[in-house]
Amino acid sequence: MAEDIKPLWREYRKHGDRTVRDRLILTYAPLVKFVAGRLGSGLPAHVDEGDLVSYGLLGLIGAIERYDPDRDVKFETYAIARIKGAIIDELRAMDWVPRSVRSRARDIERAIAELERKIHRAPTDEEIAEKLGFSVDELNESLTDISRSSIAALDELWTVSGSGGGGDQVALIDTIEDESAPDPQGTLSVTEQKGVRIVEFTNNKILDEANIASIADTLGVLIDENENPRLLLDFGTVDHLSSAALGMLININNRVRQKNGQLRLANIKPQIFEVFVITKLNKLFKILPTRTEALANFSGVQHH
Repeated sequence: MAEDIKPLWREYRKHGDRTVRDRLILTYAPLVKFVAGRLGSGLPAHVDEGDLVSYGLLGLIGAIERYDPDRDVKFETYAIARIKGAIIDELRAMDWVPRSVRSRARDIERAIAELERKIHRAPTDEEIAEKLGFSVDELNESLTDISRSSIAALDELWTVSGSGGGGDQVALIDTIEDESAPDPQGTLSVTEQKGVRIVEFTNNKILDEANIASIADTLGVLIDENENPRLLLDFGTVDHLSSAALGMLININNRVRQKNGQLRLANIKPQIFEVFVITKLNKLFKILPTRTEALANFSGVQHH
């Protein structure tokens, strides 16, 4: 353990102060990214690394709260085990596929890859079955079991062929109409002041995953309407922020910057701001305590 971090550990062990704990979380946050990246490389495309980081962050927090600096164990070693365990526990909780089916799927994938490298083409069913020591009927039965256990992730991107030979990417969920979904205009209040579009979230739960796509679309329209958009997001009524919402905000920020615009966030509650601090997103966004201060922070705005 580095010498400069030891006083922080002693202070946390003595007082259990949340501020000190959060400093420790920020110090060791790269461990979460490291473990999530290693685990994510072997998972299906629909498993989002951001979600793995969220699961791992819970493991890191647990490790910090339970670690005893007096024991002869490096914190990094202890934390990596806890982070990995937290991620695997969450993945297992979401995974209902029998181990035998998953094992067979891995065997078939491995056999196909080996045959492709050897014969430089896609192998036939007969060749795959022979490689595995199966009959063709047994192979087909296994493939049927595997297909029944597969779940198409609704946010996984599919390529739609175009007339020019190219293709656009669309998420499967965007092809399904949800007639009960709330109108994004009903959960957002948009006003304008001094050339700044002010967006207020009028429902404190609108930043759950279910509404992110429609809200992102509405914000995207506001950005596209202006050559140099100035956007102020007022979080005064919001008391919950999902990982999907963070991803949406990062995307909105990038779109604003691409148009040489400005984005400000205001009225963020302490428990939500803590999420920004832990994820270091407070360094990416300009966050002001109040709407008035945020308005004054825009460059090129006339102040009276």
